[in-house]
Amino acid sequence: MTRIILIGYMGAGKTTVGKALSQSLALPFYDLDWYIEERYRRTIPQIFAENGENGFREIEQKILHEVAEFENVIISCGGGTPCFFDNMEYMNRQAQTVYLKASPDVLFQHLKMGKVERPLLKDKTEDEMKQYIRDSLAIREPFYSRAQYTLDVSLLENYDKIKDSVRLLRELLNL
Repeated sequence: MTRIILIGYMGAGKTTVGKALSQSLALPFYDLDWYIEERYRRTIPQIFAENGENGFREIEQKILHEVAEFENVIISCGGGTPCFFDNMEYMNRQAQTVYLKASPDVLFQHLKMGKVERPLLKDKTEDEMKQYIRDSLAIREPFYSRAQYTLDVSLLENYDKIKDSVRLLRELLNL
């Protein structure tokens, strides 16, 4: 049985790499945020607005425990998922975990294009975003670094780089 969970900061490419790996291995792909939105029939920003971050994190943990029971899957988690409750320990017990690591500058470049969709970034200026990314990445890094594997994904700007990352990930996981 193959069960792979991708973690990392928002904008690191978890969904992009997850989908590409899913195609490469012919395994189903689940984005935890999309699964939550489908199940609750609300967007993540709506859930944040209605339930606050704590309410969202409780929903996220419940859905993580559901999806991480699926067999032969690739799962992409939200950037904060590993940092709450016992989620990181749980993921390490359930699956092969991979931290997709990128520098704060690379993350900023990826995120500035889609910041409206990110509840934690939506009202920030570019300078505030850069500082927020640096600060929150420093807080989250100890959780992310507990993943069983780490893959540097700082260069995901085109399809060839994504294919290279999938190849490296397959080698890393012996797949």
